[in-house]
Amino acid sequence: MKKTNISILLSLLFSFMLVAQSNNTYLIKAGKVFNSEKGVFVKNQQILVQGKIIKKIGANIKVDKRTKIIDLSGYTVLPGLIDSHTHILEQFAMNKNNTAGTLENIFTKDDAYRALRSVGLLKSYLTSGFTTIKDVGNSGKFLDVSLKRAVKDGLIKGPRIIAAGPIMSSVGGQFPGILSEYDFIPATEYRIIKSPDDARFAVREHINYGVDVIKICADNSPNNTALTYDEIKAIVETAHRFNKKVSAHATKTLSITDALNAGIDGIDHGYGISDELLKVMAQKGTYLIPTDYHVAPIGIKYHALNGWTKQRTNKLKKKLNHRLNFAINNNVKIAFGADIYVDFKVPRGDAAKNVFNAYLDAGASANQILQYATYNAADFLGYKNKLGIIKSGAT
Repeated sequence: MKKTNISILLSLLFSFMLVAQSNNTYLIKAGKVFNSEKGVFVKNQQILVQGKIIKKIGANIKVDKRTKIIDLSGYTVLPGLIDSHTHILEQFAMNKNNTAGTLENIFTKDDAYRALRSVGLLKSYLTSGFTTIKDVGNSGKFLDVSLKRAVKDGLIKGPRIIAAGPIMSSVGGQFPGILSEYDFIPATEYRIIKSPDDARFAVREHINYGVDVIKICADNSPNNTALTYDEIKAIVETAHRFNKKVSAHATKTLSITDALNAGIDGIDHGYGISDELLKVMAQKGTYLIPTDYHVAPIGIKYHALNGWTKQRTNKLKKKLNHRLNFAINNNVKIAFGADIYVDFKVPRGDAAKNVFNAYLDAGASANQILQYATYNAADFLGYKNKLGIIKSGAT
């Protein structure tokens, strides 16, 4: 049964979004359509699309002779997939760890190089069926915002980008062990927060520069500091005032607790989260974004090349599988996020879909995973009934 599920998830599936590139009207005849709201496949459906907007879906839609017919009756049609945790301007080789890879990215790749490299990465996401990505930092000074605009203006091909700008972090960013004379380095990739008042200003600054969401490091692991509760609260309150959602890199009990108490919208990673805190997330309706590439096939290979033993990998896999399985069984809201930034020598979009395997191993069904990467992700990003779903009015 699991092999069948994997074939459903990783085979070439059509995304109707890819055909709606003009103001023409299309009728797509689909063998199956994934109803992402209910998490089921529906047979023999037709989808009427005008430009980039779905006008109607049903079993037998009447159209005039001018309507272009696209016969996908032998295929499954999905809503555009959504990756809620990307680093489109970050990439380093499989033989580098996070710190070495990021430093190399900063000191040997200028903004123009990073942006041009991203063009191919964006195209790979689109080819793999991802029509929206949420980019969550390691993007220099708002390069992700510039890429968002370039896609929107038709200068480059790629998925819709929900941009976060520089990650808001405590001192040092995510650079463990950096010497004091080099403390300027983290500020090239992060917005270092110094107080609650500075946190409020940083949010307004980000919004002024064109971000769609805010990303923070509640704790800045693998580094050793964290934002204070008052700083997180100031960020969340200010962002919500401007109708912007906030998600947190949070891996430790204290930082997760502070983020939840501050009203955070999503917890990214949550590697060290307790069952009790997962129950709190369920009560609050806070999203979990399980970025479990570490225990997907591509991640296991990467870590083995960097000296991880099977025992270490299996220990992490058991921990992450419990966390995700407990979240599923206790009705925690889940949105798919892959967190791919390593060059796995496969297209970036395919690497992201490889992470579906980790969700499967943790007990999620194929249909649930598709929900996490469509309907749930759209809800998490604030685009419920507009993205990640095939229904009238969606795009």
